[in-house]
Amino acid sequence: MIFLENYFGEWKPISRYAGIAWIVVYILFLIYAAADRSGFLFVDYLNLMVHEGGHFFFSWFGYTITILGGTLGELIVPFLCAAYFFAHREPAGCAFCGFWFFENFPYIGAYMADARDQALPLVGSGDHDWAILFGQWGLLARDQQIGGTIRAIGWLGMIAVVCWLAWRTWVGARMDQGVPLGDFPRISN
Repeated sequence: MIFLENYFGEWKPISRYAGIAWIVVYILFLIYAAADRSGFLFVDYLNLMVHEGGHFFFSWFGYTITILGGTLGELIVPFLCAAYFFAHREPAGCAFCGFWFFENFPYIGAYMADARDQALPLVGSGDHDWAILFGQWGLLARDQQIGGTIRAIGWLGMIAVVCWLAWRTWVGARMDQGVPLGDFPRISN
């Protein structure tokens, strides 16, 4: 981590009020997502557009990567946005894009888990990406387990991002109070 601090510099502080406001928004979103039983949240309309664009973008690289390209697009776009904010040491932007990245996982997991049943409504040709991919890879019988794991990764990632933003907010508040970073309490053995 010291290498990253030396290379990228210190994180810009986030104000206490902005940090708390974002944390509240994320917690409310997590409550909304936990209560939703459809597997498709309002932000997934944006993710669906990115998904479909991913199929087009990756269509020059062969059939399998074209099918996988939708999911890759959903993950690459927020990851690149998060990398931009990481490089500029902007905690609110990095947290937003990191949360967006992990928010895709529950939807992707639901799509994966639907590979055999194919009950979800589809856009486009009607082909089910994960039924095709899991069929090619001999994993169709494991769609539920893989989908569940991907959903769990998404939930853990979103919660981790909120915790990280809370920590960055706490650090920013300490800096606003004039406490030098070197004076933070250390955990000792």
